[in-house]
Amino acid sequence: MVNMTSQELSTWLRTRDASPVTEPLPEQAGSEAGRHVLAILQKRRRDLTDDDIRLMRKVVDRIRSLSDEEAEPEPADQSRRHRLMTLGHDPLKPS
Repeated sequence: MVNMTSQELSTWLRTRDASPVTEPLPEQAGSEAGRHVLAILQKRRRDLTDDDIRLMRKVVDRIRSLSDEEAEPEPADQSRRHRLMTLGHDPLKPS
């Protein structure tokens, strides 16, 4: 379900929180869940904790609830896409 790389997610979180005047510190950009997903993506699989796995299960559930499996992603639905991207899933990214 998470289909963005750690670099893509990091860039997105910083871009999403930036304003014309300021840009957040990288470690403070995005939601808590988005930062945790980013931290998980930067880990090796064997370094994942039980908390990491629990969070990723919640993230997958949230992505599924925000996604409509039957519908094609529409570029016009930017707010839905942005919410998904904050969790590491870009619905317009080819699989």
